[in-house]
Amino acid sequence: MRHHAWVNRYTYRAEWSPERGEYSSRCIELPWLEQWAPTLQEATAAAQRVVDEYLDEQIRDGGEVPAPLNERHYSGKFVVRTSPNLHARLALEAAEQRVSMNHWVVQKLSGRLDHRLSDIFDFD
Repeated sequence: MRHHAWVNRYTYRAEWSPERGEYSSRCIELPWLEQWAPTLQEATAAAQRVVDEYLDEQIRDGGEVPAPLNERHYSGKFVVRTSPNLHARLALEAAEQRVSMNHWVVQKLSGRLDHRLSDIFDFD
């Protein structure tokens, strides 16, 4: 029994590997099922096939099947742990801009400020 509807709702990524001279394709939700092939189409088809087989096995055996990323509910909240120094710097920058620290960090994460990620997250 095939569950193509599940496969078609998952997120896939395919990319060329100059080191291997072929394409890799994987399902983002099940990244350990990466497949390789000479063409983009073959790699993607292979990844979809192996995900389909995995889903068949999981469903048959009563295992868990992850929800596709685009069907998950995101609250808009997540906790970020950082160093006290970076926390203090972000608080200072937000105060200087007269915005909340949350607003400042969202602006930085969304790329709306002229900073590189390496400048933002130095993890000191």
